[in-house]
Amino acid sequence: QVQLVESGGGLVQAGGSLRLSCAASGGTFSRYRMGWFRQAPGKQRELVGTIFNNGLTNLVDSVKERFIISRYNSEQTIYLQMSTLKPEDTAVYYCTIPFTNTWGQGTQVTVSS
Repeated sequence: QVQLVESGGGLVQAGGSLRLSCAASGGTFSRYRMGWFRQAPGKQRELVGTIFNNGLTNLVDSVKERFIISRYNSEQTIYLQMSTLKPEDTAVYYCTIPFTNTWGQGTQVTVSS
C-alpha cells in the first residue's frame, strides 16, 4: 500500500516562497500521476495541480503563474514550489494519487498579509 508524507509547510509573509515535498513509499512511484490539493478553513478541498508520470503538469488558473510542480522518480518525491504567495493561499496542502483515495496527512501553509 502506498503511503504519502508531505512536508515543508509553514508561516510565510505575503510575497514569499515555500517548497512543499511529498514523499511516497510502498508502490511503483514512476507509474503514478500525482496531484496537489489544498483545503482552506471552512472551504472544500480543491485541486491545485497534477503531474503526470511523464512530467507534464497542469495547474489551476489561480496558481499557474506562481506555482511549479516537479517530480523526481529516483527520490519517489514530488514538489510544489510556491512563489509570490498570497493570504488566500493559506490552506492545508495535500498530495494524492488521483482516483485511488490515497492521501497524505497534509501540511499547513499560512500566508500573512
